[in-house]
Amino acid sequence: MSYWVNGVPHQQIDITDRAVSFGDGCFTTIHGINQQAKMLDKHILRLQRDSVRLKLPEIDWHQLSEHIIQVCRQQTDDEFVIKVIVSRGVGGRGYSSQGFHQATVMVMVSPFPKHYATLQCQGASLLLSQTPLSRNPLLAGMKHLNRLEQVLIRQEVDEAQMDEAVVLDTNGVIVECCSANIFWRIGNEVYTPLLSQAGVNGIMRQKIIAQLASSQYHLREVERFPAILYQCDEVLICNALMPILPVKSIQFDPEKTVNYQSRELFEYLLLRCPH
Repeated sequence: MSYWVNGVPHQQIDITDRAVSFGDGCFTTIHGINQQAKMLDKHILRLQRDSVRLKLPEIDWHQLSEHIIQVCRQQTDDEFVIKVIVSRGVGGRGYSSQGFHQATVMVMVSPFPKHYATLQCQGASLLLSQTPLSRNPLLAGMKHLNRLEQVLIRQEVDEAQMDEAVVLDTNGVIVECCSANIFWRIGNEVYTPLLSQAGVNGIMRQKIIAQLASSQYHLREVERFPAILYQCDEVLICNALMPILPVKSIQFDPEKTVNYQSRELFEYLLLRCPH
Protein backbone atom coordinates (compact mmCIF):
# COMPACT_ATOMS: atom_id res chain seq x y z
CA MET A 1 0.00 0.00 0.00
CA SER A 2 0.99 3.61 -0.58
CA TYR A 3 0.10 6.56 1.65
CA TRP A 4 0.05 10.36 1.49
CA VAL A 5 -0.77 12.78 4.32
CA ASN A 6 -1.65 16.32 3.23
CA GLY A 7 -0.14 15.59 -0.16
CA VAL A 8 3.20 14.29 1.16
CA PRO A 9 4.22 10.59 1.05
CA HIS A 10 3.89 9.45 4.66
CA GLN A 11 2.82 6.37 6.63
CA GLN A 12 2.08 8.04 10.00
CA ILE A 13 -0.31 10.66 11.34
CA ASP A 14 -0.12 12.67 14.56
CA ILE A 15 -1.45 10.71 17.55
CA THR A 16 -3.59 13.74 18.47
CA ASP A 17 -5.39 13.72 15.11
CA ARG A 18 -9.16 13.80 15.63
CA ALA A 19 -9.57 10.79 13.34
CA VAL A 20 -7.74 8.73 15.99
CA SER A 21 -9.39 10.26 19.06
CA PHE A 22 -13.00 10.53 17.92
CA GLY A 23 -13.41 9.27 14.37
CA ASP A 24 -14.01 12.95 13.62
CA GLY A 25 -14.09 13.02 9.85
CA CYS A 26 -15.38 11.40 6.69
CA PHE A 27 -14.05 9.27 3.86
CA THR A 28 -14.72 7.91 0.40
CA THR A 29 -13.48 4.85 -1.47
CA ILE A 30 -12.68 5.19 -5.18
CA HIS A 31 -12.22 2.59 -7.90
CA GLY A 32 -8.97 3.22 -9.76
CA ILE A 33 -8.68 1.68 -13.21
CA ASN A 34 -6.16 2.28 -16.02
CA GLN A 35 -4.52 5.11 -14.05
CA GLN A 36 -7.81 6.95 -13.58
CA ALA A 37 -10.11 7.53 -10.61
CA LYS A 38 -13.64 6.56 -11.63
CA MET A 39 -16.40 9.08 -10.82
CA LEU A 40 -13.83 11.32 -9.13
CA ASP A 41 -16.07 14.38 -9.31
CA LYS A 42 -18.84 12.56 -7.45
CA HIS A 43 -16.44 11.34 -4.76
CA ILE A 44 -15.10 14.85 -4.24
CA LEU A 45 -18.66 16.17 -4.03
CA ARG A 46 -19.44 13.54 -1.37
CA LEU A 47 -16.43 14.63 0.69
CA GLN A 48 -17.43 18.27 0.32
CA ARG A 49 -21.00 17.65 1.45
CA ASP A 50 -20.02 15.44 4.37
CA SER A 51 -17.33 17.93 5.44
CA VAL A 52 -19.93 20.70 5.48
CA ARG A 53 -22.31 18.58 7.55
CA LEU A 54 -19.53 17.85 10.05
CA LYS A 55 -18.32 21.48 9.92
CA LEU A 56 -14.76 20.41 9.13
CA PRO A 57 -12.13 23.00 8.17
CA GLU A 58 -12.30 24.00 4.51
CA ILE A 59 -9.75 22.40 2.18
CA ASP A 60 -8.66 23.05 -1.40
CA TRP A 61 -10.86 20.55 -3.26
CA HIS A 62 -9.30 21.29 -6.63
CA GLN A 63 -5.86 20.59 -5.19
CA LEU A 64 -7.11 17.31 -3.70
CA SER A 65 -8.58 16.27 -7.06
CA GLU A 66 -5.30 17.02 -8.80
CA HIS A 67 -3.38 15.08 -6.17
CA ILE A 68 -5.61 12.02 -6.66
CA ILE A 69 -5.16 12.28 -10.43
CA GLN A 70 -1.38 12.34 -10.00
CA VAL A 71 -1.48 9.38 -7.60
CA CYS A 72 -3.47 7.41 -10.18
CA ARG A 73 -0.94 8.14 -12.88
CA GLN A 74 1.76 6.57 -10.71
CA GLN A 75 -0.04 3.22 -10.43
CA THR A 76 1.12 0.23 -12.47
CA ASP A 77 -1.75 -2.14 -11.65
CA ASP A 78 -4.74 -2.14 -13.99
CA GLU A 79 -7.12 -1.79 -11.04
CA PHE A 80 -6.61 -0.44 -7.54
CA VAL A 81 -8.45 1.16 -4.63
CA ILE A 82 -8.04 4.76 -3.47
CA LYS A 83 -9.30 5.67 -0.01
CA VAL A 84 -9.48 9.35 0.92
CA ILE A 85 -9.98 10.38 4.55
CA VAL A 86 -10.62 13.93 5.72
CA SER A 87 -10.35 14.57 9.48
CA ARG A 88 -10.80 17.74 11.51
CA GLY A 89 -7.06 17.86 12.08
CA VAL A 90 -4.53 17.76 14.89
CA GLY A 91 -4.74 19.06 18.46
CA GLY A 92 -6.90 19.38 21.52
CA ARG A 93 -7.98 16.83 24.09
CA GLY A 94 -11.75 17.10 24.59
CA TYR A 95 -14.71 17.04 22.24
CA SER A 96 -14.69 20.75 21.41
CA SER A 97 -14.07 21.49 17.73
CA GLN A 98 -13.04 25.08 18.30
CA GLY A 99 -9.60 26.18 17.13
CA PHE A 100 -9.21 23.69 14.28
CA HIS A 101 -8.29 25.44 11.04
CA GLN A 102 -6.41 22.80 9.02
CA ALA A 103 -7.94 19.48 8.13
CA THR A 104 -5.84 16.35 7.72
CA VAL A 105 -6.24 14.71 4.32
CA MET A 106 -5.06 11.12 3.93
CA VAL A 107 -4.87 9.27 0.61
CA MET A 108 -4.20 5.53 0.51
CA VAL A 109 -3.80 3.17 -2.45
CA SER A 110 -4.31 -0.57 -2.04
CA PRO A 111 -4.82 -3.60 -4.32
CA PHE A 112 -8.22 -4.13 -5.91
CA PRO A 113 -10.35 -6.94 -4.41
CA LYS A 114 -10.35 -9.58 -7.14
CA HIS A 115 -13.24 -11.62 -5.71
CA TYR A 116 -15.84 -9.18 -7.06
CA ALA A 117 -15.40 -10.58 -10.58
CA THR A 118 -16.16 -14.08 -9.28
CA LEU A 119 -19.21 -12.87 -7.36
CA GLN A 120 -20.60 -11.15 -10.44
CA CYS A 121 -20.70 -14.58 -12.09
CA GLN A 122 -21.70 -16.73 -9.12
CA GLY A 123 -23.82 -14.30 -7.13
CA ALA A 124 -23.33 -13.20 -3.52
CA SER A 125 -24.50 -15.08 -0.43
CA LEU A 126 -25.93 -12.87 2.31
CA LEU A 127 -26.98 -13.42 5.90
CA LEU A 128 -29.36 -11.37 8.00
CA SER A 129 -27.13 -9.50 10.44
CA GLN A 130 -27.95 -9.53 14.14
CA THR A 131 -26.12 -6.21 14.62
CA PRO A 132 -28.48 -3.24 14.11
CA LEU A 133 -27.51 0.26 13.00
CA SER A 134 -28.41 3.16 15.26
CA ARG A 135 -30.96 5.63 13.91
CA ASN A 136 -29.58 9.17 13.77
CA PRO A 137 -30.83 11.63 11.12
CA LEU A 138 -27.88 13.97 11.79
CA LEU A 139 -25.45 11.33 10.46
CA ALA A 140 -27.72 9.38 8.11
CA GLY A 141 -26.43 9.07 4.55
CA MET A 142 -22.94 10.19 5.49
CA LYS A 143 -19.77 8.13 5.13
CA HIS A 144 -18.25 9.25 8.42
CA LEU A 145 -15.34 7.60 10.24
CA ASN A 146 -17.40 5.94 13.00
CA ARG A 147 -17.59 2.38 11.64
CA LEU A 148 -17.72 0.17 14.75
CA GLU A 149 -21.13 -1.17 13.77
CA GLN A 150 -19.72 -2.27 10.42
CA VAL A 151 -16.73 -3.91 12.13
CA LEU A 152 -19.10 -6.02 14.24
CA ILE A 153 -21.26 -6.85 11.22
CA ARG A 154 -18.21 -7.94 9.24
CA GLN A 155 -17.25 -10.26 12.08
CA GLU A 156 -20.63 -11.98 11.65
CA VAL A 157 -20.10 -12.25 7.90
CA ASP A 158 -16.60 -13.69 8.26
CA GLU A 159 -17.59 -16.17 10.96
CA ALA A 160 -20.46 -17.43 8.80
CA GLN A 161 -18.20 -17.55 5.71
CA MET A 162 -20.69 -15.48 3.74
CA ASP A 163 -20.11 -12.63 1.28
CA GLU A 164 -22.22 -9.85 2.81
CA ALA A 165 -25.08 -9.13 5.22
CA VAL A 166 -28.50 -7.53 5.11
CA VAL A 167 -28.37 -4.91 7.87
CA LEU A 168 -31.36 -3.52 9.78
CA ASP A 169 -31.67 -0.50 12.03
CA THR A 170 -32.82 -0.51 15.65
CA ASN A 171 -36.44 -0.35 14.43
CA GLY A 172 -35.93 -3.55 12.46
CA VAL A 173 -36.18 -2.09 8.95
CA ILE A 174 -33.72 -2.79 6.13
CA VAL A 175 -31.00 -0.15 5.73
CA GLU A 176 -28.12 -1.52 3.66
CA CYS A 177 -25.38 -4.16 3.72
CA CYS A 178 -22.12 -4.02 5.65
CA SER A 179 -20.23 -2.21 2.88
CA ALA A 180 -22.83 -1.91 0.11
CA ASN A 181 -26.28 -0.58 -0.65
CA ILE A 182 -29.15 -2.92 -1.51
CA PHE A 183 -31.97 -2.97 -4.07
CA TRP A 184 -34.73 -5.52 -4.62
CA ARG A 185 -37.21 -6.02 -7.46
CA ILE A 186 -40.81 -7.24 -7.56
CA GLY A 187 -41.90 -7.27 -11.21
CA ASN A 188 -41.13 -3.81 -12.59
CA GLU A 189 -41.14 -2.26 -9.12
CA VAL A 190 -37.67 -1.65 -7.66
CA TYR A 191 -37.08 -0.72 -4.03
CA THR A 192 -34.15 0.55 -2.01
CA PRO A 193 -34.10 1.58 1.66
CA LEU A 194 -34.87 5.15 2.61
CA LEU A 195 -31.73 6.44 4.30
CA SER A 196 -33.19 9.29 6.34
CA GLN A 197 -32.33 7.67 9.69
CA ALA A 198 -29.24 5.51 9.06
CA GLY A 199 -26.96 4.13 6.38
CA VAL A 200 -24.62 5.44 3.69
CA ASN A 201 -25.89 7.06 0.50
CA GLY A 202 -23.33 5.42 -1.76
CA ILE A 203 -22.04 6.79 -5.06
CA MET A 204 -23.20 3.71 -7.00
CA ARG A 205 -26.59 3.82 -5.23
CA GLN A 206 -27.02 7.38 -6.48
CA LYS A 207 -26.02 6.34 -9.99
CA ILE A 208 -28.51 3.46 -10.06
CA ILE A 209 -31.33 5.68 -8.81
CA ALA A 210 -30.56 8.19 -11.56
CA GLN A 211 -30.43 5.44 -14.19
CA LEU A 212 -33.76 3.92 -13.14
CA ALA A 213 -35.49 7.31 -13.32
CA SER A 214 -35.56 7.02 -17.13
CA SER A 215 -36.19 3.27 -17.38
CA GLN A 216 -39.15 0.93 -17.55
CA TYR A 217 -38.68 0.27 -13.84
CA HIS A 218 -40.40 2.25 -11.10
CA LEU A 219 -38.10 2.98 -8.14
CA ARG A 220 -39.25 3.71 -4.60
CA GLU A 221 -37.19 4.51 -1.51
CA VAL A 222 -38.94 2.77 1.35
CA GLU A 223 -38.81 1.55 4.94
CA ARG A 224 -39.50 -2.20 4.90
CA PHE A 225 -39.00 -5.12 7.25
CA PRO A 226 -36.80 -7.99 5.99
CA ALA A 227 -39.81 -10.27 5.31
CA ILE A 228 -40.28 -8.32 2.05
CA LEU A 229 -37.18 -10.10 0.74
CA TYR A 230 -38.99 -13.44 0.94
CA GLN A 231 -41.31 -12.46 -1.91
CA CYS A 232 -39.12 -10.45 -4.28
CA ASP A 233 -37.91 -11.64 -7.67
CA GLU A 234 -34.37 -10.35 -7.41
CA VAL A 235 -31.91 -8.70 -5.02
CA LEU A 236 -28.70 -6.88 -5.89
CA ILE A 237 -26.07 -4.97 -3.94
CA CYS A 238 -23.72 -2.22 -5.03
CA ASN A 239 -20.82 0.04 -4.13
CA ALA A 240 -18.19 1.97 -6.05
CA LEU A 241 -15.87 -1.03 -6.29
CA MET A 242 -18.24 -3.94 -7.04
CA PRO A 243 -19.93 -2.00 -8.72
CA ILE A 244 -23.08 -4.22 -8.89
CA LEU A 245 -23.47 -7.81 -7.67
CA PRO A 246 -26.44 -10.16 -7.99
CA VAL A 247 -27.55 -11.86 -4.79
CA LYS A 248 -28.03 -15.61 -5.09
CA SER A 249 -29.27 -16.26 -1.54
CA ILE A 250 -30.10 -14.70 1.82
CA GLN A 251 -29.89 -16.74 5.02
CA PHE A 252 -32.46 -15.30 7.41
CA ASP A 253 -31.76 -17.87 10.12
CA PRO A 254 -30.15 -21.34 10.25
CA GLU A 255 -33.38 -22.91 8.97
CA LYS A 256 -34.56 -20.26 6.49
CA THR A 257 -32.64 -19.43 3.30
CA VAL A 258 -34.22 -17.79 0.25
CA ASN A 259 -32.62 -18.31 -3.17
CA TYR A 260 -32.94 -15.95 -6.14
CA GLN A 261 -32.69 -16.98 -9.79
CA SER A 262 -33.50 -13.83 -11.76
CA ARG A 263 -30.80 -11.42 -12.92
CA GLU A 264 -33.01 -9.19 -15.03
CA LEU A 265 -32.32 -5.93 -13.19
CA PHE A 266 -28.67 -6.80 -12.61
CA GLU A 267 -28.05 -7.33 -16.33
CA TYR A 268 -29.97 -4.17 -17.22
CA LEU A 269 -27.92 -2.05 -14.84
CA LEU A 270 -24.57 -3.68 -15.58
CA LEU A 271 -24.81 -2.50 -19.19
CA ARG A 272 -25.67 1.05 -18.11
CA CYS A 273 -23.58 1.45 -14.95
CA PRO A 274 -20.23 -0.07 -15.93
CA HIS A 275 -16.96 0.37 -14.03
